[in-house]
Amino acid sequence: MSNTLFYIGVMSGSSLDGIDVALTEITEHRCTVVATHFQAYSANTKESLLALHFPSKNELEQSALMANQLASYYAEAINTLLEQNNLKPNQIRAIGCHGQTIRHQPILNGSIGYTIQLGNNSLLAELTNTTVVGDFRSRDIAAGGQGAPLVPAFHQSAFASKDKSRAIVNIGGIANISYLKTSGDVMGFDSGPGNMLLDHWVKLKLGKSYDEDGTWSSTGTVQADLLKTMLSDPYFSLPPPKSTGRDLFNEAWLSQHTAKSNISDADIARTLLELTVTTVYQHLMQHCSEVNEVYVCGGGVHNQLLLACLKQRLGSTTMALTDDLGVNADWVEAAAFAWLAKQTITHLPGNLPAVTGANGLRILGAIHLA
Repeated sequence: MSNTLFYIGVMSGSSLDGIDVALTEITEHRCTVVATHFQAYSANTKESLLALHFPSKNELEQSALMANQLASYYAEAINTLLEQNNLKPNQIRAIGCHGQTIRHQPILNGSIGYTIQLGNNSLLAELTNTTVVGDFRSRDIAAGGQGAPLVPAFHQSAFASKDKSRAIVNIGGIANISYLKTSGDVMGFDSGPGNMLLDHWVKLKLGKSYDEDGTWSSTGTVQADLLKTMLSDPYFSLPPPKSTGRDLFNEAWLSQHTAKSNISDADIARTLLELTVTTVYQHLMQHCSEVNEVYVCGGGVHNQLLLACLKQRLGSTTMALTDDLGVNADWVEAAAFAWLAKQTITHLPGNLPAVTGANGLRILGAIHLA
């Protein structure tokens, strides 16, 4: 490995569980995940990040301090990965750091919006002595796009087939879908909440971070009226390009639907899981109707009930994990930001206008040299 230059992807997603770091080797036709490391957020860090999703007193200072703290956390995770693999900073071409999203408002009343991913990339470059590429989403938004999802471009590079049309379903805090047609055309969008709402409900009612394997949800029953009301949210009927996050699907959204309900906690959990399955399935049927194969990735793959329900909906359509395509389902997003860093460093575009709605291909990200 000593003669190889690697790219590192760092991803901390909307589930707020921690930091994924992927060491990758990228060639013209392949992205290989060589090694990985996960570093969990402390309960205090998660609570602080959650608080920054909404207006609060002194939030500018708190955001700046948290950005510095995140840079330290990212550096610690990266340095651990390097030590585990006997690598030095000079063997890393660049780090692609997504940062921690706390606000995402791509379009405001028809004008250019904004997106905020916390993480002091200049400090991260100092702490790792490595070039860092960050702030990937802003350029796409400046060009009239949604700034998300960005992973479909990587999905196209890593998973597209000339023989089978494929959908890559990433189920993190938010669920997003990439539709890879045999023609080479790509469609991508956020379908709605992935694990986000269910994780919040489990934390609120059980004091746990998530519903392991859907065990608690499986004790409940889908409440058809509640599900119908949730599905009436205008977001689900919007056409692509579209993206969403905790700005919409948050505690207030959930409380709005459950506050006056006499439904049991377990039934609500089961209904929230069904909301994820239903919105993913409906978006697949509406926008990816000719799909031959569905591959799933993200933290949602560890919820066996969710996977079983989605598989049941898909019927005879092939469904598997992205592991079968060469990238472990837990590390697809981190690998994607390593790939996006490579695109930036080599002066190649990282967005897909057909996905984000941008006015054209753009080289994404800001480079912070070592």
